[in-house]
Parts: sequence; C-alpha cells; structure tokens
Amino acid sequence: MSLRFSPLLPQHQDLLWNFLHIALWDPPPAGMRPLETLQLPPIRIYAENWGRASDLGVIAHIEREENPIGACWMRLLPDGMGLAYIDEQTPQLGIALLPAYQHMGFGKVMMLAALDAARQRGVKQVSLTVHPQNPAAGMYSSCGFVQTGIRNSYLLMQVKL
Repeated sequence: MSLRFSPLLPQHQDLLWNFLHIALWDPPPAGMRPLETLQLPPIRIYAENWGRASDLGVIAHIEREENPIGACWMRLLPDGMGLAYIDEQTPQLGIALLPAYQHMGFGKVMMLAALDAARQRGVKQVSLTVHPQNPAAGMYSSCGFVQTGIRNSYLLMQVKL
C-alpha cells in the first residue's frame, strides 16, 4: 500500500478535529479522552479556525481509498502558547493516524512529507511534545527530532530543517 498526500485546507476543519482527538494519546490502559477535551483552550489552539497563512499540514490517503487515514499539521502560536512552544517562528506539530493504520510505517512517511513541505516553505525548525511512554517517540527520533527538554512530564522534541 502506498500513500498519497494532499494539503490540509480550511475545508478539512472537521477532519482535523478528529485527528487532533486521536493525537491526544495517554498510556494504556487509558482510552481516548472525551470529545469535550477538544474544547479546552490548551487543546483547541492546535486546530481552531484552521487555515491561517502560516498553518501547514498534509492529509494522508492510501491509494484507491477515498477517506484519509491520517494527518500531520503544524501551527505557529503566540508567545508562550502550546506545550511545545519554543518561539514565534517555530511551528508546533501534531500527527495522528486512524488506529487501524498505526504501527505500519505510515506515520513516518507522513511526517517526512509534512516536514518536507515545511522546509519548502522556509521553516527552520519544528517542535512537538510526546508522552514518554508513547511508542511514536522512537519514530519522531527517526525523523530527526531530538529531545531538548521536558514540559509537564512530556518530552519536548525539536527538529532542524
């Protein structure tokens, strides 16, 4: 199965909310957080009113499948906002795959495509936070992210582009 990518656009707002919900990972045995969590200010800042000039993201599709299987998105946030805040020039990244497509290598391919799009737009670095027990942390490292700190018990990671 191969992936194809399309830009994450304002008309994909509902899709982005769904993927942000999936991205809110907690270690087992915890399940997905309640949908109401998306309305909390520290969460909604990553997806609300998607489509600002600096917003950047990709949607992943498996060839010959209509519905997307994942998204990787980046957003610049104002001073001090967001758990992965570094500075006002460093976008914070979110990524999620539908559960049926996780642990198959699609996340890395999707993240590399999104980072390439950021590089082409002139972005110099990207940040993210990840729970230390999340297996995706290893994938982030394989994409070039390096741990640079800890924020509220989450690993702060950055990649230079």
